[in-house]
Amino acid sequence: MKDLLYSYYQDKEKRMGEKIDQDDLAKHQIDALLELLSNIIGADKMVLKATKLETVKLLRSSKVRNRALALKRLVYENSTMVLTEEEADLFLLVEKVEEKIAETIAKKAVKDQLEKRVVQKMQDRHEDYIKEVTRQLIKEKNPNPENAQTLKRLAILEKKNSLGLARSMMEVLRPQKLEEVIGQERGVKSLLAKMASPYPQHILIYGPPGVGKTTAARLILGIVKDREYSSFSKNAPFVEVDGATLRWDPRDITNPLLGSVHDPIYQGARKDYAETGIPEPKLGLVTEAHGGVLFIDEIGEMDPALQNKLLKVLEDKRVHYDSAYYDSYDANIPQYIKKIFEEGAPADFVLIAATTCDSSEINPAIRSRCAEVYFEPLTPKNIKTIIENAVNKLQVKMEEGISTLIGEYTIEGRKANSILADAYGLALYRQNESGNKDKLVTVTKEDVYEVIQVSRLSPYVTVKGSKEGKVGRVLGLGVLGYLGSVLEIEAVAFPALNKGEGKMRFNDTAGSMAKDSVFNASSVLRKLTGEDILNYDVHVNVVGGGKIDGPSAGTAICLAIYSAMTNTPLRQDVAVTGELSIRGNVKAVGGIFEKTYGAKQAGMVKILIPEENRADVPNDLYGIEIVLIKNMEEALSQMSIS
Repeated sequence: MKDLLYSYYQDKEKRMGEKIDQDDLAKHQIDALLELLSNIIGADKMVLKATKLETVKLLRSSKVRNRALALKRLVYENSTMVLTEEEADLFLLVEKVEEKIAETIAKKAVKDQLEKRVVQKMQDRHEDYIKEVTRQLIKEKNPNPENAQTLKRLAILEKKNSLGLARSMMEVLRPQKLEEVIGQERGVKSLLAKMASPYPQHILIYGPPGVGKTTAARLILGIVKDREYSSFSKNAPFVEVDGATLRWDPRDITNPLLGSVHDPIYQGARKDYAETGIPEPKLGLVTEAHGGVLFIDEIGEMDPALQNKLLKVLEDKRVHYDSAYYDSYDANIPQYIKKIFEEGAPADFVLIAATTCDSSEINPAIRSRCAEVYFEPLTPKNIKTIIENAVNKLQVKMEEGISTLIGEYTIEGRKANSILADAYGLALYRQNESGNKDKLVTVTKEDVYEVIQVSRLSPYVTVKGSKEGKVGRVLGLGVLGYLGSVLEIEAVAFPALNKGEGKMRFNDTAGSMAKDSVFNASSVLRKLTGEDILNYDVHVNVVGGGKIDGPSAGTAICLAIYSAMTNTPLRQDVAVTGELSIRGNVKAVGGIFEKTYGAKQAGMVKILIPEENRADVPNDLYGIEIVLIKNMEEALSQMSIS
């Protein structure tokens, strides 16, 4: 303050040419401090304090030192204080008084804050007391709803709650760590990358059932919550629901996913709200998942209209409610209901949706907002690892070869564990019947075979590769859903009774595209052999009556007919796929990843795929050789018996 005043008077000296007296400068400082003190404690209290400390005359004095003494006594609240020799320099006194006043202001601020908190606490306790008294009065007014019958039912219910069976076998065998999700290294890595980012993405997971989609999503959330840069808090929720079970009313009377409004006229509205005409919002799963993950299993089975409603929530990150009964001016409406109707309920979450459907069956708008991850079918090696992990958890012995046997009947980890669990039950029953209760339970192949027979299971792979060559038989590759399989295509050719009048027959169940492939093959065969196919009666058959959706079996069909016409044996441990043009070129097809998996399952050592599909070759080849071909000549050279 001294510096500011001194600067002001120096400037005034320059402008007016007058010399400013130091006492005048001190006087202004003292007057300013007296005015500040009066503002702090109040004018009335200032007068009372000055009277009590006998400083009224000093305050009214025109002498600077008298007013300085008055200021000192008022600040320190001591009527006996005098000016010391050091304080003859009034500026030194002013500095001391300024520090004391600053200390007083700080204490007053803390005191005011504490007083406010005390008043607020007292108010809260008073309101709680009023509520408690109100509840007590209501209880005293209303009769006791309990009677002998209701109390008996309560006792029965509590007794049932105290009982429970042991955990199911599938709970015990469910993966508890990410390392236990077998065969999905690529998919798990992709999920981690998308979830662990500071900007997590919505995700769609495609894949066959029982391969770990739900488990992986749940475990990954637990992992990313511990990352420093993660967007998820330690308490981030994981809300799981099955899309096929999400039933809702188009009028939004009920909607477990997004939430709904119980209007006073509808059943389910609270009595007190119904009587006063207040609509009651019921928050949905999207709000329950706020700040975490909403996992929708089988989203492809969810109602299309509900999928469209979900899109709006993903965009706004809030759910908005409406009701004809809502009146923002109604004083009886609780604040939380007003806030929900006026601002909406929060719904900022990461959507992870899983499906066994094809991507074409998912709402395109949802797909455009989600990163897509594919989980793979499990190989026999994966099934073997899953079974070995399950045996360790169950602490049982397993006869050699059981994991391989189970792998022949399923490609699902869940189903593999189910077969083992059933076989374990049979082994345990057999051991108890024999009286050997103290021995370690041993699961045998006979136990597994009994489970397979009782469950009417069939081997997943019916066509197996072999090293011998065969005439008129070629193994093609097809795709059904997320799974690849081997197609057994066979052909026979006989010289026609009349040259140029041969007939061609193809089973109708294979589809029109497969028939077109046969006609394309006839043109290519004439180029390769110089023979007119009309000189032969040719019959082509897809064993098992399988339907071929698309032209991808064209190369395989041409090879089968060529082998039958020329009596040339072809390899049976090599599978082939590719569309065949009438010029003999092998064109690109889809499903290379799935077909590679199917070929490996069937014991193929090599598969032939179009050169144009080079970019589709999977990084992990499952231990199988992939050969890229451009035309029929290259296919024949790979299929011939050397």
